[in-house]
Amino acid sequence: MANPVVHWEIGAKDAAKLNDFYTSLFGWTIDTSMPGYGLVASTEEGTGIGGTGIGGGILQAQADMPGYVTFYVAVDDLAASLARAETLGGKTIVPPTPIPTVGAFAMFEDPEGHMIGLLKQQP
Repeated sequence: MANPVVHWEIGAKDAAKLNDFYTSLFGWTIDTSMPGYGLVASTEEGTGIGGTGIGGGILQAQADMPGYVTFYVAVDDLAASLARAETLGGKTIVPPTPIPTVGAFAMFEDPEGHMIGLLKQQP
């Protein structure tokens, strides 16, 4: 796959409650050392349906944000990917935004209103 899905995220109205829910339901290990973000550990390396999984996160959404579920796709150029999405009927939601020690991310809405993330990881 040229641009793999590399991360997923749940924007929660009550992140602490959802962290507890998913830990109890699935036995996930969630690192809550970052304020407002629980980093869900990935399982072993692997791909495919029925294979092992990628990690994700549970974000404490701001008061004015709706709850959401999304995934992030790895890209080489955030601005170019957003521009391409817009030519295909998408809409930029979050412009390229740095993530210290990780890289940068952006988000767009697809033509049906689904919010999708883009991730440019640091080398």
